[in-house]
Amino acid sequence: MGEQKPMAWWARVARVLLCVTLPVALLLTTVRLLLTPAFVRLDYGLPGFPQDPYGFSASGRIYWADIALEYLLNDEPISFLGDLQFEDGASVYNERELKHMLDVKLLVQDAMSVWLASLAASLVIVLAMGQFGGKTQAWRALRAASLTTLAVMGVLLVLIAAVFQFVFVGFHRMFFQGDSWLFLYSDTLIRLFPERFWLTAFVAIVAGTIALACLLWLVSREALRSMAETPPAAA
Repeated sequence: MGEQKPMAWWARVARVLLCVTLPVALLLTTVRLLLTPAFVRLDYGLPGFPQDPYGFSASGRIYWADIALEYLLNDEPISFLGDLQFEDGASVYNERELKHMLDVKLLVQDAMSVWLASLAASLVIVLAMGQFGGKTQAWRALRAASLTTLAVMGVLLVLIAAVFQFVFVGFHRMFFQGDSWLFLYSDTLIRLFPERFWLTAFVAIVAGTIALACLLWLVSREALRSMAETPPAAA
């Protein structure tokens, strides 16, 4: 049989910590993967995606959406968006939209910092458990954290399917002040990113996180099975 070591108190704490850090790391990994022009094009191209009733063509939507996404990931000031104009000289974004985009940029930057920190913390915990508690404990902790991720994402997926509007509003009320995230249907942000866009994004984030957690669970299961089938080395 593979190595069998009793779990010390510190290993139990480490496992709990991994069950906190790993779901965050996997979730934000998926978020980062979706912060790409490829996802914007995928979302826009899905069947039933609403056309813009105020005149954006498909290519025009992609053009302006790519610029908005670029702003969220670069180090430019809000003038990067504030200076944009349509062909008729009208500003692409009004002051309310610019304020919201600045808030979103700050949220994205904070999220990316948490992403890197949670990834680093998860890696350190797994390596420390492997080094001081044995590989079996490390793989078991990784398996437990993967199952925790699946449980949390399962709940979120049910909520999105049953009460997406509640989840959507709750998310915005949690991360943005007051009604700063509410706009007219004629505003550029709504024309570029209608509610349907966010429904797909929320589902994709949860589904992507589930996929990553499943992959880690399978890897950890196979690693544990392999160690259980490996006879101990001769003394």
